[in-house]
Amino acid sequence: MSITVTHELDSHVVIRDGDVELARYTYRPDTVQLESPKPYLHPLRTRSGDPVTLFRPHDHVWHKGIAWSLPHVGEENFWGGPTYVHGQFYVQLENNGRAEHERMTELVATADAATIAHRLRWVTQGGQQIIEEDRRISAHLVDDAWVLVFETVMRNTSEATISIGSPTTKGRENAGYGGLFWRGPRSFTGGTVRTPLGDGGDELRGSRLEWMGFTGRQDGSGGTSTLVIVDDTENPRHPPQWFARSEEFACLCPAPFFSEELEFGAGESLRFRYAVVIADGYGEEGGAARLADLGRGLLAARRAETRVLEDSRS
Repeated sequence: MSITVTHELDSHVVIRDGDVELARYTYRPDTVQLESPKPYLHPLRTRSGDPVTLFRPHDHVWHKGIAWSLPHVGEENFWGGPTYVHGQFYVQLENNGRAEHERMTELVATADAATIAHRLRWVTQGGQQIIEEDRRISAHLVDDAWVLVFETVMRNTSEATISIGSPTTKGRENAGYGGLFWRGPRSFTGGTVRTPLGDGGDELRGSRLEWMGFTGRQDGSGGTSTLVIVDDTENPRHPPQWFARSEEFACLCPAPFFSEELEFGAGESLRFRYAVVIADGYGEEGGAARLADLGRGLLAARRAETRVLEDSRS
């Protein structure tokens, strides 16, 4: 099979492996303000075509496949829905910001890889731009799996220091979500959380690890699929704490802001890079670790490529 890319102007980009739609990246969504509009990846599928994401579930309508979502950016909410306020629990405030697509900067495909890059502006509900972002997403066919490499560089364009946090940094115990957030299909509920230290479930939330994965069952075929997220070694606060759930629903999120706010000053930049590895099966012992190795290799290659580019510009 080989990768092809289809671009629906001012809407989304579809990446296919032969006849299988591996990923759809909606960069200009029609999301309502209450759900903090932002680009998202949905659906994501294995190379056989089985889905591994869920879109706008009734319990959390702001969950959309995989998205770069931040619930506490200063006083603003770029996650969606209500904001956690200590002593009041979740309160719907007038603070749901949006991440707006400005322009596409790269869209290329080869036989076994595709790249999408664009610039965004983060705008508060009150209409103030506070962050400019350059985002790059690439898909790579590797063995019987495929790897999504997600990279973001965020620049503080406001005139003040911005503190990025989570509900836990605001006082809610063990609710440190925020960052690259994955919501799995309903059929994955009760699935298995995979880690370098062993498998489990919700008790692994808050663990500080290089990678974490999830194996779930597919409706229809009854087979299994595995998704592994690998944190880049150069990310701030590597290795991160992880927000993970299995019992109520399936989700993973490497959360650099889990238990401590991260500040970046006016004019400063933050870079984050992740590999998301997707495959049919790999539920056996050591299977998730092998997928993590694939992601680790592509992250290392991307780090080297970035250094070459930066050296050429200096």
